[in-house]
Amino acid sequence: MLKTKMKQLLTALTISTAMVSAPLATQAADKGANNIEAGKKLAFSRSKGNCLACHMVPGGNLPGNIGPALIAMKLRYPDKQKLYDKVWGTPDTQVPDSMMPPFGQNGILSDDEIQKIVDFIYTL
Repeated sequence: MLKTKMKQLLTALTISTAMVSAPLATQAADKGANNIEAGKKLAFSRSKGNCLACHMVPGGNLPGNIGPALIAMKLRYPDKQKLYDKVWGTPDTQVPDSMMPPFGQNGILSDDEIQKIVDFIYTL
């Protein structure tokens, strides 16, 4: 009898946990998709990220060729934080005489905007 009650309790807990965690996972996925779309808009915006001024980006029109193509970014930057640091412009990630401005260091983009751009670029 005790084992039956315990099984019922564990089943009820499992079901209620799934009911609570499923919407949270959906919300997190929605937020991630929204960040990626917002990052794409920022990256393609001529007044904000303007990545297309220098980089070929899949899906972008009139790309530049000053910087490397933004492809295979997960392979090139397995650590997503290093990609963020590159866009932000930390001293150890800046390439000498590079045309790429340190977007965060110079206040061109906010930390949130850089994170959204990195979320988008990381999908390429």
